[in-house]
Amino acid sequence: MFAERRLRAALTALALSGLALTTLQGTAGAAAAPAAPAPSTKNSPVASIEDTTARALARTLAEPAWRRQVAAAALADEDVDLLALTATSRTASVKAFRSTLAGAETDVARAKGLGKDVPSLLRVSLAGRSVSAADLARTTPLVASAPAEDAEVVVAYDSAGRAHELDAAGAPDRPVYVVGVDGQAALAAGLKVMDRELAARGLSRPDASASGSAGAPAAASGFWTTRITSISVADVMEPWFKGDAEVFGLVTGFGTDGKVRVDTVTMPYVDSANTTYHPGQILVNWSNYKYNLADAVLMEDDGDTNYSSLAKALAAALLTITDQGAYIPLVDAIVDAMPTSWWTDDPDYVDSFYTLARETTGTRAGASANARMTVERYFVSEL
Repeated sequence: MFAERRLRAALTALALSGLALTTLQGTAGAAAAPAAPAPSTKNSPVASIEDTTARALARTLAEPAWRRQVAAAALADEDVDLLALTATSRTASVKAFRSTLAGAETDVARAKGLGKDVPSLLRVSLAGRSVSAADLARTTPLVASAPAEDAEVVVAYDSAGRAHELDAAGAPDRPVYVVGVDGQAALAAGLKVMDRELAARGLSRPDASASGSAGAPAAASGFWTTRITSISVADVMEPWFKGDAEVFGLVTGFGTDGKVRVDTVTMPYVDSANTTYHPGQILVNWSNYKYNLADAVLMEDDGDTNYSSLAKALAAALLTITDQGAYIPLVDAIVDAMPTSWWTDDPDYVDSFYTLARETTGTRAGASANARMTVERYFVSEL
């Protein structure tokens, strides 16, 4: 699932509320005029790439055979890999689009701080679960990218490159494709980047006690962990039109060497608000920590997170904290390390859990009362 499924919700949640569709350069039936710059409600790098890609894809839909190919793929799969889809077309306009798309993939990876060795991230999907093959055969769909969370309109493009404004609170009277980034794939790649960046700065590293070669007496046969048996979030910090969330956790404490340690935890199963999940996921590996207390911060990636920059910001803040011989809460330092711009359509603070101990069991409410988590002690034995 990718974050831009949020637009599907925008265009279908209020299907009875009607349509506000305005062609910005004359009516849809008028002769095509040179396309003027499209209105923009988003200024972030990733959003701009999505918008440019949406417009380019829309133009290719003037080719009937390709239009049928895109329709078949979108009906068969909720999230279609655009780069893979274009590889099968021999149409000149699609080949040109593929070249543009390859550049867009590189730009997205760079904007999110993911480096070069990442899978393709740009996807296309149909807005609305009720769209049929007959609907797609009758008309050429518009193509849009997901709006910012405070947007009142969604900008979509037709096959002539003309921009249209769709009411974000209404359902359009024609099919709409949505172009966006695969949020879960980006999150998985991003957390790997964070792990590398944090390790390079001494904030995340394997400890001897975790492998059983040294450390606490229990290390010879395994190690104790805190495992999540259930978790729910009242607000995943995704607006109603943004659909599923991409939630991740940062577990912090002092490592066995007395230095601040940060471990990333991906939580791909946390998609929706007010839903209880039962992952059985290990949250804290206690053999990695000096003290019997650690903190956990839950965050959500709204699409424009640069994971390399996030790791560097965290390192800059946390490396100034030294071991004073006792547990020190680190949640505030993590939250304070985040630039103000990241609190709008970027990593959103979901909740935090202070003073988790190895003996902690049962249900805990987060400090912001937004998340609830039930945990248990769990011993991981050696094979």
